[in-house]
Amino acid sequence: MGNGEAAERQHLRCAEKLADRPTSTDATVRVDFKKQINTYRAPRGDIELVRVPAMKFLMIDGRGDPNTSNAFADALATVYPVAYRLKFLSKVDLGSDYVVMPLEALWWSADMDTFTTSRDKSRWDWTMMNMVPDRITDDHFDAARQAVERKGSAPVLSALRLERFDEGRAAQTLHIGSYDAEGPVLEAMHRQFIPAHSLTMTGKHHEIYLSDSRRTAADKLKVILRQPVF
Repeated sequence: MGNGEAAERQHLRCAEKLADRPTSTDATVRVDFKKQINTYRAPRGDIELVRVPAMKFLMIDGRGDPNTSNAFADALATVYPVAYRLKFLSKVDLGSDYVVMPLEALWWSADMDTFTTSRDKSRWDWTMMNMVPDRITDDHFDAARQAVERKGSAPVLSALRLERFDEGRAAQTLHIGSYDAEGPVLEAMHRQFIPAHSLTMTGKHHEIYLSDSRRTAADKLKVILRQPVF
Protein backbone atom coordinates (compact mmCIF):
# COMPACT_ATOMS: atom_id res chain seq x y z
CA MET A 1 0.00 0.00 0.00
CA GLY A 2 3.05 2.26 0.40
CA ASN A 3 4.94 2.64 3.61
CA GLY A 4 6.35 6.14 4.16
CA GLU A 5 9.78 5.12 2.92
CA ALA A 6 11.67 8.32 3.77
CA ALA A 7 10.56 8.24 7.40
CA GLU A 8 11.27 4.53 7.57
CA ARG A 9 14.83 5.02 6.37
CA GLN A 10 15.53 7.73 8.92
CA HIS A 11 14.26 5.86 11.93
CA LEU A 12 15.59 2.44 10.97
CA ARG A 13 19.08 3.93 10.88
CA CYS A 14 18.66 5.03 14.50
CA ALA A 15 17.12 1.72 15.52
CA GLU A 16 19.89 -0.31 13.92
CA LYS A 17 22.50 1.50 16.01
CA LEU A 18 20.63 0.47 19.15
CA ALA A 19 20.21 -3.12 18.00
CA ASP A 20 23.92 -3.52 17.27
CA ARG A 21 25.04 -2.28 20.69
CA PRO A 22 27.30 -4.96 22.25
CA THR A 23 26.16 -6.66 25.46
CA SER A 24 27.36 -9.46 27.72
CA THR A 25 24.91 -11.82 26.01
CA ASP A 26 26.20 -11.50 22.44
CA ALA A 27 26.64 -15.30 22.31
CA THR A 28 22.86 -15.73 22.60
CA VAL A 29 21.23 -17.43 19.62
CA ARG A 30 19.21 -14.94 17.60
CA VAL A 31 15.77 -16.31 16.68
CA ASP A 32 14.17 -15.34 13.37
CA PHE A 33 10.43 -15.86 13.80
CA LYS A 34 9.84 -15.37 10.07
CA LYS A 35 11.48 -18.76 9.60
CA GLN A 36 9.58 -20.40 12.45
CA ILE A 37 6.03 -19.17 11.81
CA ASN A 38 4.83 -20.57 8.47
CA THR A 39 2.30 -17.79 7.87
CA TYR A 40 5.23 -15.43 7.23
CA ARG A 41 5.71 -17.34 3.98
CA ALA A 42 3.28 -17.37 1.04
CA PRO A 43 3.29 -18.60 -2.57
CA ARG A 44 3.66 -16.23 -5.48
CA GLY A 45 1.04 -16.60 -8.22
CA ASP A 46 -1.21 -18.71 -6.03
CA ILE A 47 -3.54 -18.02 -3.13
CA GLU A 48 -3.59 -20.31 -0.12
CA LEU A 49 -5.73 -20.75 2.97
CA VAL A 50 -3.88 -20.60 6.29
CA ARG A 51 -4.63 -20.56 9.99
CA VAL A 52 -2.77 -17.62 11.52
CA PRO A 53 -1.73 -18.14 15.15
CA ALA A 54 -2.49 -15.53 17.79
CA MET A 55 0.53 -13.28 18.34
CA LYS A 56 1.53 -10.12 20.18
CA PHE A 57 2.02 -6.89 18.27
CA LEU A 58 2.99 -3.30 18.78
CA MET A 59 0.06 -1.42 17.23
CA ILE A 60 -0.78 2.14 16.34
CA ASP A 61 -3.81 3.44 14.40
CA GLY A 62 -4.15 6.17 11.81
CA ARG A 63 -5.78 7.37 8.62
CA GLY A 64 -4.71 8.75 5.26
CA ASP A 65 -2.28 8.23 2.40
CA PRO A 66 0.80 6.45 3.81
CA ASN A 67 3.05 8.26 1.33
CA THR A 68 2.03 11.75 2.41
CA SER A 69 0.38 11.40 5.84
CA ASN A 70 2.20 12.94 8.78
CA ALA A 71 0.36 10.44 10.96
CA PHE A 72 1.95 7.52 9.11
CA ALA A 73 5.44 9.01 9.33
CA ASP A 74 4.95 9.67 13.05
CA ALA A 75 3.75 6.10 13.59
CA LEU A 76 6.87 4.72 11.90
CA ALA A 77 9.00 7.05 13.98
CA THR A 78 7.40 5.56 17.09
CA VAL A 79 7.05 1.86 16.32
CA TYR A 80 10.62 1.16 15.24
CA PRO A 81 12.49 2.69 18.22
CA VAL A 82 10.23 0.81 20.64
CA ALA A 83 10.57 -2.44 18.66
CA TYR A 84 14.36 -2.26 18.81
CA ARG A 85 14.35 -1.27 22.47
CA LEU A 86 12.23 -4.36 23.23
CA LYS A 87 14.73 -6.51 21.34
CA PHE A 88 17.50 -4.99 23.45
CA LEU A 89 15.59 -5.63 26.70
CA SER A 90 14.89 -9.21 25.68
CA LYS A 91 18.55 -9.80 24.90
CA VAL A 92 19.85 -8.24 28.13
CA ASP A 93 17.13 -9.07 30.66
CA LEU A 94 15.88 -12.40 29.32
CA GLY A 95 19.00 -13.68 27.58
CA SER A 96 16.91 -14.25 24.48
CA ASP A 97 17.71 -12.41 21.25
CA TYR A 98 15.56 -12.22 18.12
CA VAL A 99 15.41 -10.56 14.74
CA VAL A 100 13.06 -7.58 14.74
CA MET A 101 10.07 -8.58 12.66
CA PRO A 102 9.00 -6.79 9.46
CA LEU A 103 6.55 -3.94 9.37
CA GLU A 104 2.92 -5.02 8.97
CA ALA A 105 -0.31 -3.09 8.55
CA LEU A 106 -4.03 -3.63 8.58
CA TRP A 107 -5.88 -1.55 5.98
CA TRP A 108 -9.56 -0.79 5.56
CA SER A 109 -12.01 1.77 4.24
CA ALA A 110 -15.72 2.39 4.25
CA ASP A 111 -15.51 1.62 0.51
CA MET A 112 -13.22 -1.35 -0.11
CA ASP A 113 -13.16 -0.54 -3.84
CA THR A 114 -10.62 2.13 -2.92
CA PHE A 115 -8.14 -0.75 -2.53
CA THR A 116 -8.80 -2.59 -5.79
CA THR A 117 -10.16 0.06 -8.17
CA SER A 118 -9.71 3.75 -7.40
CA ARG A 119 -6.70 3.29 -5.07
CA ASP A 120 -7.74 6.49 -3.28
CA LYS A 121 -5.26 6.28 -0.43
CA SER A 122 -6.59 9.37 1.29
CA ARG A 123 -9.63 7.27 2.25
CA TRP A 124 -7.66 4.44 3.83
CA ASP A 125 -7.59 3.70 7.54
CA TRP A 126 -4.71 1.65 8.94
CA THR A 127 -3.18 -0.01 11.94
CA MET A 128 0.61 -0.24 11.82
CA MET A 129 1.94 -3.40 13.46
CA ASN A 130 5.16 -5.06 14.51
CA MET A 131 5.14 -8.59 15.95
CA VAL A 132 6.99 -9.22 19.23
CA PRO A 133 7.57 -12.54 21.03
CA ASP A 134 5.09 -13.75 23.62
CA ARG A 135 7.76 -13.39 26.32
CA ILE A 136 7.52 -9.61 25.97
CA THR A 137 5.30 -8.44 28.83
CA ASP A 138 3.44 -5.25 29.62
CA ASP A 139 6.29 -4.37 31.99
CA HIS A 140 8.82 -4.72 29.15
CA PHE A 141 6.61 -2.57 26.95
CA ASP A 142 6.34 0.15 29.60
CA ALA A 143 10.11 0.10 30.17
CA ALA A 144 10.78 0.35 26.43
CA ARG A 145 8.39 3.27 26.02
CA GLN A 146 9.97 5.10 28.94
CA ALA A 147 13.47 4.60 27.52
CA VAL A 148 12.40 5.86 24.09
CA GLU A 149 10.51 8.78 25.64
CA ARG A 150 13.66 9.92 27.47
CA LYS A 151 15.41 10.19 24.10
CA GLY A 152 12.51 12.26 22.73
CA SER A 153 12.66 10.38 19.44
CA ALA A 154 9.11 9.02 19.13
CA PRO A 155 6.34 11.56 18.46
CA VAL A 156 3.20 9.50 19.25
CA LEU A 157 4.19 7.15 22.08
CA SER A 158 0.89 7.69 23.86
CA ALA A 159 -0.93 6.13 20.89
CA LEU A 160 1.21 2.98 20.81
CA ARG A 161 -0.12 -0.18 22.42
CA LEU A 162 0.87 -3.81 22.95
CA GLU A 163 -1.97 -6.12 21.99
CA ARG A 164 -2.61 -9.78 21.25
CA PHE A 165 -4.12 -10.29 17.80
CA ASP A 166 -5.89 -13.51 16.81
CA GLU A 167 -6.53 -13.35 13.07
CA GLY A 168 -7.60 -16.96 12.52
CA ARG A 169 -8.33 -18.34 9.07
CA ALA A 170 -7.14 -16.26 6.12
CA ALA A 171 -6.38 -16.29 2.41
CA GLN A 172 -2.95 -15.02 1.47
CA THR A 173 -0.47 -14.74 -1.38
CA LEU A 174 2.92 -13.21 -2.12
CA HIS A 175 3.00 -10.12 -4.31
CA ILE A 176 6.29 -9.06 -5.89
CA GLY A 177 6.35 -5.58 -7.35
CA SER A 178 5.20 -2.06 -6.64
CA TYR A 179 2.68 -1.63 -3.85
CA ASP A 180 0.55 0.30 -6.33
CA ALA A 181 0.35 -2.79 -8.54
CA GLU A 182 -1.48 -4.84 -5.91
CA GLY A 183 -4.95 -4.03 -7.23
CA PRO A 184 -5.38 -6.98 -9.66
CA VAL A 185 -4.05 -9.44 -7.08
CA LEU A 186 -6.51 -8.19 -4.48
CA GLU A 187 -9.30 -8.25 -7.04
CA ALA A 188 -8.57 -11.92 -7.76
CA MET A 189 -8.46 -12.74 -4.06
CA HIS A 190 -11.60 -10.83 -3.09
CA ARG A 191 -13.80 -11.42 -6.14
CA GLN A 192 -12.67 -14.85 -7.33
CA PHE A 193 -10.76 -17.04 -4.87
CA ILE A 194 -12.75 -16.29 -1.72
CA PRO A 195 -16.26 -16.68 -3.29
CA ALA A 196 -15.10 -19.79 -5.21
CA HIS A 197 -14.24 -21.44 -1.89
CA SER A 198 -17.62 -20.49 -0.37
CA LEU A 199 -15.90 -18.13 2.06
CA THR A 200 -16.74 -14.62 3.25
CA MET A 201 -14.29 -11.82 3.96
CA THR A 202 -14.07 -10.72 7.57
CA GLY A 203 -11.73 -8.47 9.47
CA LYS A 204 -9.25 -6.17 7.75
CA HIS A 205 -6.90 -6.49 4.80
CA HIS A 206 -3.44 -7.30 6.10
CA GLU A 207 -0.03 -6.70 4.53
CA ILE A 208 3.40 -7.92 5.65
CA TYR A 209 6.35 -6.06 4.11
CA LEU A 210 9.17 -8.57 3.62
CA SER A 211 11.53 -6.29 1.69
CA ASP A 212 13.70 -3.45 2.89
CA SER A 213 12.33 -0.60 0.79
CA ARG A 214 15.54 1.36 1.40
CA ARG A 215 17.52 -1.12 -0.66
CA THR A 216 14.97 -2.80 -2.95
CA ALA A 217 13.76 -1.63 -6.35
CA ALA A 218 10.00 -1.08 -6.56
CA ASP A 219 9.51 -3.95 -9.02
CA LYS A 220 11.20 -6.38 -6.61
CA LEU A 221 9.42 -5.48 -3.38
CA LYS A 222 7.94 -8.51 -1.60
CA VAL A 223 4.72 -8.23 0.41
CA ILE A 224 2.33 -10.84 1.74
CA LEU A 225 -1.28 -9.88 1.03
CA ARG A 226 -3.71 -11.44 3.49
CA GLN A 227 -7.49 -11.37 3.93
CA PRO A 228 -9.19 -13.01 6.94
CA VAL A 229 -12.17 -15.19 5.99
CA PHE A 230 -14.80 -17.42 7.54
